[in-house]
Amino acid sequence: MTKQTVTFEITSWDQAVAESDPGILRATVKKKFSGALDGTSTAEVLMYRASETSGAYIAIERVTGTLDGKRGTFVIQHGGIAGADGAPVAFGKIVPGSGTEELAGIHGDAQYAHDEQGARVTLDYELG
Repeated sequence: MTKQTVTFEITSWDQAVAESDPGILRATVKKKFSGALDGTSTAEVLMYRASETSGAYIAIERVTGTLDGKRGTFVIQHGGIAGADGAPVAFGKIVPGSGTEELAGIHGDAQYAHDEQGARVTLDYELG
C-alpha cells in the first residue's frame, strides 16, 4: 500500500435544501488538490444536521488528475457522522473498479480531515 496525504481547497459549493425534509441538504462541491495528487474533483453530497453537534454526510466524488505521476480518474465514497457528544466518525473508500487510464485497478482507503492543520485527504491505496 502507498500512503499519501494531500491538501485541497474547495473551489465551489452549490447547495440546496431537499424538498423532502428541510434538514436534508444537497450540495455539489468542487475541489482542487495539491501535492502527490494534482487534480480536481466534483462531489455530490447529501447532509443532515440534527443539532449544532449532531449530523451526518455522505458523498460520491470523482477525482481527475495525476497521483504519484500516474494520470486518470477514480471515485471516492466518503462520509461521516457526529453524535450527541460531537465526536465525529468518518469513513472513506476508493471505489474498486472506478480507476481509469494509469489509475485503473486503484483501490484502498480515503480519510478526509478539516482542522487547524487545514483541509486534506489521506489516500492509502494500491494499484492493480
